[in-house]
Amino acid sequence: MKRNRRQSPHHWSERLKRRLSPLTWLRRHAQTALDSLGRLYRNLLATLMTAAVIGIALALPSGLYLLLDNLGHLSSSWDGQASLSVFLQDTVTDKGAGKLARQLTDWPGIEGVELITPEQALKEFGEQSGLGSVLEALDENPLPTVMVIIPSGEHLLPAGAAALQKKLAALPETALTQLDLEWVQRLAAMLEIARRGILVIGALLALAVLLVIGNTIRLEIQNRRDEIVVTKLIGATNGFVRRPFLYSGVWYGILGATIAWLLVEGGFWLLSGPVTRLAGLYQSDFSLETLPLPLLGLLAGGGLLLGLLGSWLAVGRHLRAIEPR
Repeated sequence: MKRNRRQSPHHWSERLKRRLSPLTWLRRHAQTALDSLGRLYRNLLATLMTAAVIGIALALPSGLYLLLDNLGHLSSSWDGQASLSVFLQDTVTDKGAGKLARQLTDWPGIEGVELITPEQALKEFGEQSGLGSVLEALDENPLPTVMVIIPSGEHLLPAGAAALQKKLAALPETALTQLDLEWVQRLAAMLEIARRGILVIGALLALAVLLVIGNTIRLEIQNRRDEIVVTKLIGATNGFVRRPFLYSGVWYGILGATIAWLLVEGGFWLLSGPVTRLAGLYQSDFSLETLPLPLLGLLAGGGLLLGLLGSWLAVGRHLRAIEPR
C-alpha cells in the first residue's frame, strides 16, 4: 500500500517559488517594493527624519569633494601659465635688458621672453589696483625691469623649471628670480591632502549611515514581530520575510541621497553669486560647477547600496532570532 508523506509548509513554498515565472517574480518584487514605500509614507514624519539624517551624512563629503573639485579646475586653468619672473638689477639699462632678452630667447628650454619695463609695470599696476593717482605722486618709479620667461619642453616640469631658475639666478644682471608655478604646486599638494581627508570623513559617515539604517530596520522588525511569526507559521521562507525590510532600507538610501543632492545644490546656489562676483574682480569668468552626472550617479548608487547593506545586516542578525514556537 502506497504511503502518503506529509509535506512541510516550507517544502511547498520552495516548490511554488521554483514554479514562478520571471514575470511573476518581477511582479512580486515590484509589489513588495511599493508596499514598503507605502509603509514609509504612512509614517511620513519618522521617515523624513531618518532620511534627513542620512541625507546630511551623505551631503557633507559630497559637498566638500565638489568644492575641492571646483578649486582643482580653478588651479588647472592657471597651470598652463607656468613662467619664471626675472627681476633685473637697478643698474641694468633698457638697452641692456633688451639685449639680454634677445640672448635668452636663443637658450634651449625657453619658448619666449617678455620684457616689462618699469614704466609698463607701473602703468599696469595702477590700472589693476586703482591707485593710479597715488602712484603719480611718487618722485621715482620703485619698480624694477622684469623679464617673464616662458619655459618649454622638460623645463615645464618642476625639476626642469627649478634647474632653469638656477641658471637664470646665476646671471650677473639678475637680482631675483621667482618661479610663478610654485604656489600652484603647493595648492595642488594641499588639495590632494584634503581629498584624502574627505575619503576618511566619507568612510566614517558611511558607517554612520549603516548604523542609522540598521537601527531603523531593527526597530521595524521588533514592531512587526507578531506578523513575522504568523507569516513563518504558514510556511513563508526567510527570504520572503526579509524582502520588505530590504526594500525599506533601499528606499531610505534613495531618499537620503535625494535630500543630500538638494542640500548640495542649494548650498552651491547660495555660494555661486558671491563667487562669480569675486572672480569678476580678478577679470576671471570662473563660476562654481554643481554636481556633475557621474558624481550624482555615484551619490545615488552609494545611498542605495548603503541602504541595502544596512538593512541586510540588521535583518540577517535579528530575523533569525524570531522563530515560531
